[in-house]
Amino acid sequence: MILTLQDHLTELGERIRARRVALNLTQQAASIKAGVAYRTWRRMEGEGRASIDDLVRAAIALRCDDGIEALFPAMVARCMDDLLAQQRLAARTSRKPQRASGSRSRKPT
Repeated sequence: MILTLQDHLTELGERIRARRVALNLTQQAASIKAGVAYRTWRRMEGEGRASIDDLVRAAIALRCDDGIEALFPAMVARCMDDLLAQQRLAARTSRKPQRASGSRSRKPT
């Protein structure tokens, strides 16, 4: 079954509510903890609608922010050439010399 945008939003709101209830928080307490307006919190739970900023704040307040980085994972290689290119890039970036802290670069005279 293919979910619509509204299906995803409604489900997200339900998960936010379930997580808040599991943590024994009222909507008011959760909104304060997240640093978002109470009205915004109610909209997140009821409609699943919020700004990205408010959604991340809610995730942190509800202690489920560890999954945020999984939302948009890096693309895997589609072929061997892509994989080799990714490995070369990773090797180049790991070999870049690190500047000593506190040292200042000098301008040529």
